[in-house]
Amino acid sequence: MPQIAQLGEVYASQLFWLFVFFGAIFLVIGLGMLPKIQSTVDSRDAQIAADLKAAEGAREAADRLEEEYRIAMDKSRAEAARLAAEAKDKAAKATEKSVAKADEGINLSLDQALARIGEARQAAQGEIEAVAAEAAQAMVERVAGLKVDPAAARAAVAKELVHG
Repeated sequence: MPQIAQLGEVYASQLFWLFVFFGAIFLVIGLGMLPKIQSTVDSRDAQIAADLKAAEGAREAADRLEEEYRIAMDKSRAEAARLAAEAKDKAAKATEKSVAKADEGINLSLDQALARIGEARQAAQGEIEAVAAEAAQAMVERVAGLKVDPAAARAAVAKELVHG
């Protein structure tokens, strides 16, 4: 068969061109394009690593800042609580002073009022004694028809008021 006899010649020619094209592809892609792609991948990996390192540093800085902020806030809260307690103490002392001053004024007014009430009571009791003495005089005069001395009537009324 003639096709089989040609196989060696055609086969060798096909192998030759296969090596030529694969060699050209290897030269163009393997030596021309692959190093550029590899350098791009390497630079991208390096950029990602640098970005991750920078992000880690930024996270650590943020953590430090957050901790400093928390410490500052705790100090501020403690200071605010201390100031509030001081203000509360000052207000309590001022209130105590004003209450004591008002209490003094009230006690003074109460003493004055009690003195006026005592005076009014004595005056009222004197008037009651005088009215009672006049009434006793009038009753004795009407009932017994006797005239009683006003001083004696007052003494009798005073004696009765004391003994009840």
